[in-house]
Amino acid sequence: MDDLRIRAAAPGDLDAVLAFWKDAAEGTSISDDRAGVERLVARDPDALILAELGGELVGTVIAGFDGWRCHLYRLAVHPGRRRRGIGSALLAAAEERFVELGGRRGDAMVLTENERAHHAWRAAGYAPQPQWRRWIKPLTD
Repeated sequence: MDDLRIRAAAPGDLDAVLAFWKDAAEGTSISDDRAGVERLVARDPDALILAELGGELVGTVIAGFDGWRCHLYRLAVHPGRRRRGIGSALLAAAEERFVELGGRRGDAMVLTENERAHHAWRAAGYAPQPQWRRWIKPLTD
């Protein structure tokens, strides 16, 4: 995919990203709104990574680094563009970012029932960590 472009999102991309996630991502969370994504990009302008093909948004990943751990969220590829290396290119960009920042291990939030995603993550070298369970508490209504 010579014409695949990987880049950090800009504030002008956010509406397109939110619309893209409705079609390409599995489920949503409390922070999947314009205000949440604006805060992400304002706090860490390089964290939201986009893949474009011919100017069309075809993939995303959030590569968040808190100074200690590397976290991956919202790896999503357009349903009609999957299995063409877009997800791999996004993960490579995220992992490169982590290494440049001093990160030593990446972890990914993957829905338990998203079997298709499990295969993709395993192919990329990730494995589930069964001794951990995510605990959450919403901080707002």
